[in-house]
Amino acid sequence: MSMSSLGNKSRWPVWLCWLAMVLDGFDLVVLGTVIPTLIKSQELGFDAVGATFAATISLVGVGLGALFIAPLSDRLGRRNLLVACVSWFSIFTIAVVFAPNVAWFSTFRLLAGLGLGACLPAALAYMNDYAPAGTAGKSTTRTMTGYHVGAVATAFLALMVIPSWRTMFVVGGLAGLALAPLLWFKLPETLPPVLHIPAAAKSPAAASPAGAPVRAEAAAVAAPAEERASFRDLGRKPYPLIAAGVAVASFMGLLLVYGLNTWLPQLMASAGYSLNAGLALLLVLNVGAVVGLLIAGVLADRHGTKRIVLLWFGLSAVFLAALSIQIQNEVVLYAAVFVTGVFVFSSQVLVYAWVSQLFPVRLRGTALGFAAGVGRLGAILGPAVTGALVAAGIAYPWGFYVFAAAAVLAVLALAFVPQTVAAVSRTGASVGRS
Repeated sequence: MSMSSLGNKSRWPVWLCWLAMVLDGFDLVVLGTVIPTLIKSQELGFDAVGATFAATISLVGVGLGALFIAPLSDRLGRRNLLVACVSWFSIFTIAVVFAPNVAWFSTFRLLAGLGLGACLPAALAYMNDYAPAGTAGKSTTRTMTGYHVGAVATAFLALMVIPSWRTMFVVGGLAGLALAPLLWFKLPETLPPVLHIPAAAKSPAAASPAGAPVRAEAAAVAAPAEERASFRDLGRKPYPLIAAGVAVASFMGLLLVYGLNTWLPQLMASAGYSLNAGLALLLVLNVGAVVGLLIAGVLADRHGTKRIVLLWFGLSAVFLAALSIQIQNEVVLYAAVFVTGVFVFSSQVLVYAWVSQLFPVRLRGTALGFAAGVGRLGAILGPAVTGALVAAGIAYPWGFYVFAAAAVLAVLALAFVPQTVAAVSRTGASVGRS
């Protein structure tokens, strides 16, 4: 598909990348919805140890996919990688249904995670290739609303079909298989492989307004055959300080996302609230996340991503610490959790938006894969640390103190990342303002 058709297909990339994030939201909560049933029935030989292993290995797969597969989008093209990874994830998600024991269940989850882990960086890189200049914050945060919509929709599906746990994986896999052909036929490619200079960029049609930001940016970063993006590029000036700050912030951000989504009901139960109240608060938290994403992107584009991401992480720390105080008024409690969701989850997404702005297009998929991959280590540690606090009987209030401290560490790490970077590539391309 020619680049000149981008302007006429403007709705497809937005919605298809959003739907790819819905799959990520599905994976965020699906295991949490089926584990209680599997442990109770001891089906496939599940017990608490097996469930912990399955949950951990799933996140390891997602992290490996983000670190080692997502960077291929800088070489093979965003669309090609998205189609391949969504198809791979869907096949192995359905394979979970046929697992004969915990070991195979976990293996299929690991393999599915490899595909899914690359989807988020590739989809965000695509949207930032495609988006007009100056809208990276809004494009990233709006795309990521699909993540939390998928989480909420999966939770509702579980309420309808559990204890039929296999249905959860069938629905998730079939949804991915339905999405893959749409991605192939409806997504125009924004970034050709680096060894080709985009024909559209050299043609007279490149002067037309439709799709101009994409063509101009792709032409600016067309690299010779020997220049391939890799993680080694992140260690070259001026990127090491940026990469270090992003790594810490992404680690802490996903520690918060997964820690809260996994343990909030239990934390609230430890504080004396009912289990139903805890589940309702988890839903409210994710609704707040969607609202926060819509607000954060607009403010980031208007006032600068660095300023807003620091503010968002800072306010996350304040409200997480405030949740350590028992609130008797139900309305105030729900409002406090909603506002916490507004800031906590969009903080992590703003990190992705900032990465998209600080790194040149030829490194965008690699940098986003690095941020998401390191962040998945936080996704593994967050539930583990909080679980240890639960086991020790001190989850409340110390769980919220740990979360608040993580947000503060993210602020400190990002404070040292420069507001702008003028990294000039070998073809003279420069990175824009944050």
